[in-house]
Amino acid sequence: MARIPVKLVSWDEIVEWSRGLAELIQKSGWNPDIIVAVSRGGFVPARLLCDFLDVTDLLAVQSQHWVEAAKAAEKAILKYPYQIDAEGKRVLVVDDIVDTGDTIELAREFIKRSWKPAEVRTATLQWISSVAKLKPDYYYLEVKEWTWFQYPWTRLEDVTQFIRRILKEDKRAREGLTRESLEKLFEEWYGVRVSDLGFYWDLAIEKLSRDELIEVSGGIIRPLKGS
Repeated sequence: MARIPVKLVSWDEIVEWSRGLAELIQKSGWNPDIIVAVSRGGFVPARLLCDFLDVTDLLAVQSQHWVEAAKAAEKAILKYPYQIDAEGKRVLVVDDIVDTGDTIELAREFIKRSWKPAEVRTATLQWISSVAKLKPDYYYLEVKEWTWFQYPWTRLEDVTQFIRRILKEDKRAREGLTRESLEKLFEEWYGVRVSDLGFYWDLAIEKLSRDELIEVSGGIIRPLKGS
């Protein structure tokens, strides 16, 4: 059993789920005038929904809760708030997933209060019903047990943070690890085979080395002090 269950998501799945989500919205009889992506995770689903729902107005707000992969900040924050005149418009706020629900709720309430649209609804690809404080108006998949959905647009970022977390928190990594040992620990921690990551694994190792967070010498990977 992985310490942190991770689901690697493919681009094909993103398109399939976004299309399914669009069909649910269409069947409800409600048509948005504006789609707002919750940055950063909502960008791709929001753009796909624009395509499937024939919506041309796409905006974004940045509501942030996760400071790193599978680690949440104490509270969500809204960065770079701005105002538009959305009076009389129907606004659909889109994110990739609702886990705590804090980010999409913060974005929704800001839009309601500041943009003054006729109506605001929310949509996500996944809804983790066991932990979420908010149920989106539209969702494609209900997830009953918490899982970290590793989307393709954050693969390098997440893999880098996953490796760094192992090196910081696993006692077996203190004296350094061979690549093979690190790969085994990665699968133990996250339930993901390194072979399924393709070139992202090597890119993550290169990035950690370049940022002076690890040292790779004699086939051994060691965390550097302060990393």
